[in-house]
Amino acid sequence: MKIGDLDFKETICLAPMAGVSDIGFRKLCSDFGADATWSEMLSARAMLHNPRKTELMAVVAPEERIKVGQIFGHEPDVMAKAINNPLLEDYDVIDINMGCPAPKIVKNGEGSALMKNPPLAREVILSCVKASARPVSVKFRLGYDKDISVDFGRMCEECGAKFITLHARTTEQGYSGKANLEAIAKLKASVKIPVIGNGDVVDSESYKEMLATGVDGVMIGRGAQGKPWIFSLLKNGQKPNNIYKVIEEHIQILRKYYNEEWLTLYMRKHLLWYTADIPNAREFRPLIATSPSIDESLKILKQILK
Repeated sequence: MKIGDLDFKETICLAPMAGVSDIGFRKLCSDFGADATWSEMLSARAMLHNPRKTELMAVVAPEERIKVGQIFGHEPDVMAKAINNPLLEDYDVIDINMGCPAPKIVKNGEGSALMKNPPLAREVILSCVKASARPVSVKFRLGYDKDISVDFGRMCEECGAKFITLHARTTEQGYSGKANLEAIAKLKASVKIPVIGNGDVVDSESYKEMLATGVDGVMIGRGAQGKPWIFSLLKNGQKPNNIYKVIEEHIQILRKYYNEEWLTLYMRKHLLWYTADIPNAREFRPLIATSPSIDESLKILKQILK
């Protein structure tokens, strides 16, 4: 997939995941072959009024090949101003979040709630495209409670989006049930701009099923949690020889930006994902979940990996 001068190559992408897609995790995914990486959701309003809140979330790693900064909001003028915020200057593409189903986002009329208000969604996209010198894309779901993805995708195309990403579930589904691959194929056949498919890609079989829809790229979210090497697995069947070193690098990168107390709490979920498929790790996982420090967590990991 090519967008202007940007060559996404095979276009296997890391999804934007709140509280997951930190700079360390994105760097690791890039090292293992992710062709593009999305930031966590960045609040357009927060960038204007309290940039310190999102400053660390917006930091990028030089190893990230194509960097996509995802912003969310529902006010067209605020979204347009955020496009040119210095926090986003290192990103190659600006992506508009119209797919997040989190209640705290939806209740503010943001994320996937915009799919209930296509006229406002249109205004948001138009304002961002007009304000941006970089490609603008949109990530959305099937709809809020029913499938409107074809009409919505066509609207994104008409407004100037250079590509779109579809997570093939409705807001009401959340992450339950199965992603609707037929809907992704239908959307791909209905628009001229590239389409990236998202939902349930966790291994080579599900990856091939997604490719069979005809999409221009594949986005992986939960399938990468605890497994940033899923990109190299899908591309060439390779995985790391030393998982401990991968985890240690993740921690060392974040230590450059965050204090130990925050990092200890934040990394617990990542460490539980990293150890989910390790034989005999079950008895140690409660220790990881309650570890008082990162260094103690690393000691526990060494015991597990013996």
